[in-house]
Amino acid sequence: MAVSDPLADFLTRIRNAIKAQHRYVDIGWSKMKQALAEILKNQGFIENYLVKMDESQRGTIRLFLKYTSNRSSVIQGLKRVSKPGLRKYIGHQDIPSFYGNMGVSIVSTSQGVMHGGEARQKRIGGELLCLVW
Repeated sequence: MAVSDPLADFLTRIRNAIKAQHRYVDIGWSKMKQALAEILKNQGFIENYLVKMDESQRGTIRLFLKYTSNRSSVIQGLKRVSKPGLRKYIGHQDIPSFYGNMGVSIVSTSQGVMHGGEARQKRIGGELLCLVW
């Protein structure tokens, strides 16, 4: 089945797996989703991820979700900002920081997908994809 917004599907699958308290979630592979998984891992929101390629351009990403000792998820929320019907572009000075810099904004720039702090440091703006806290 074709998905009209792959990034929203990625976030929704994570959100649903967290509500069901699954240990991991499988998502269809793309370069964008792999970059998002790498950012989530580096920022400490997930434990790890694995990529399994079936064919040359098909594959699956398995995200291992991270929970605290009392079995509550490290990811408290996910929000899609830029949508296919209304893209949201921002300059480096307008990249949001929230929850005392505990939340992460993810930006697609001309130099690739990166978290907001890195884009702000490199002084490049782009499309604000999503917010994770």
